[in-house]
Amino acid sequence: MTRANTDSGHQPLLDFHLEYIQFLNESGNWVANRPDFATDQWLLKAYHYMVLCRVFDQKAVALQRTGQLGTFPSALGQEAFGVAIGLALHKDDVFVPYYRDHGAHLLRSGPNAMENLLLYWGGDEAGSSYGPVQDFPVCVPIATQITHAAGAAAALKIKGSEQLVMVTIGDGGTSKGDFFESLNVAGVWQLPLIVLVNNNQYAISVPREKQCGAASLAQKAIGAGVHGIQVDGNDVVAITQAINEARVRVHEHKGATLIEAMTYRLGDHTTADDASRYRSQQEVKQAWLKEPVKRLQSLLLDLKLWDSEQEKSLQESCSASVESQVQGYLQKPAASPQSMFDHLYAEWPEAMNEQLDMLAEKLERINVNS
Repeated sequence: MTRANTDSGHQPLLDFHLEYIQFLNESGNWVANRPDFATDQWLLKAYHYMVLCRVFDQKAVALQRTGQLGTFPSALGQEAFGVAIGLALHKDDVFVPYYRDHGAHLLRSGPNAMENLLLYWGGDEAGSSYGPVQDFPVCVPIATQITHAAGAAAALKIKGSEQLVMVTIGDGGTSKGDFFESLNVAGVWQLPLIVLVNNNQYAISVPREKQCGAASLAQKAIGAGVHGIQVDGNDVVAITQAINEARVRVHEHKGATLIEAMTYRLGDHTTADDASRYRSQQEVKQAWLKEPVKRLQSLLLDLKLWDSEQEKSLQESCSASVESQVQGYLQKPAASPQSMFDHLYAEWPEAMNEQLDMLAEKLERINVNS
């Protein structure tokens, strides 16, 4: 019940609130009751993949710096985000990733996940063909993937499927029209969609506060009529809990959820960027105090589940796994220019023959001139 303000004629219409989820603080201590899914085994698995993600990330950057890989987007400091996705997704879910989800791919895309990711960033279209058949490939254009995800979710709903769709997007992508349009249709049609925002505080060089005047990105859900929530994105337990709750909402036919995960991009936007141009060393130093890998390690040490010998063994094992996949990538023959047409269509359209012929003619001219 509301009461009119007789002095001004104003009265409250609707009230909104957003929840924030955190289980582990920056010191790795529980600040909420440990959820049932976060068993000792689960925590150890999460830590293993977060370390693997970081080792892979460091190697990929090194490969780019030595001319053996194309432009690469580091996930340094955002390992909990990707790994939580990989742990929370079910095999038959539809995953629509953006370009910084390495941790999720390591868990979801099979034993050759790293090799395939390297192929992708090395310019080989074969790198887009991996993982569960229903998953979408890595998406580099900003925010277009959320439109694809909404379409996939609509198709699943029309078919009466119990599957759901999860799509990831960066904080900068939430300022694009694709984001608002897709979120709007998700609300109107009550789509089985989970939108997970990696708010790493920078859209390339633009800080979050300069691209959106709202107090949070999660509140953008309100205008679309979907559920919105914010989580500690450096807390792998919190992100997983938020995804699990969003899954329940989908299965109870309560529609889509927008999850804003508060992270920080410790590295450059990509290897083509120099983040020192637009943020201070002190800011980055403070962010390192909250990073997710050390946080989870501190918890494991406190629980007596981890020690220095196990850490050394894990680092060696991860390095060996990464090196093996790197060698597989480096030994692959270079992709031909014609391969850019591969993996695009289930059935080759005749109209594409003209483009293929044009490419062949151009390559022939290049060879003659060289």
